[in-house]
Amino acid sequence: MSVKVYEYEGCSTCRKALKFLDARGVAYERVPIVARPPTKAELKAMLHFARDLKRLFNASGLLYREMGLGAKLKSLSEDQALDLLAKHGKLVKRPFVLLKDRGLLGYEEDEWKAAFR
Repeated sequence: MSVKVYEYEGCSTCRKALKFLDARGVAYERVPIVARPPTKAELKAMLHFARDLKRLFNASGLLYREMGLGAKLKSLSEDQALDLLAKHGKLVKRPFVLLKDRGLLGYEEDEWKAAFR
């Protein structure tokens, strides 16, 4: 079984994460996050692990800033925020990997080592 990795080809953090998986022989499926964002159900599952809606957002991204989400996020309901993320893959923090027992947002080597022992 392979791991589904939502990634953006131009993202250096995503490249680091994929290199990490390659070095460990982990089978994975690359999913282009812009063309095929995570589903609302996947985002909700990730929220369970992240425990903070803001962590799901790529707060350093251009679209996030253009939409003024830094100021608007607090006024959005969870449902509205998840709908927004499911429609706009560039808003989602990447890489985005949902496992059975945890979710990985971004690439923090220690977290990835714990997930892929």
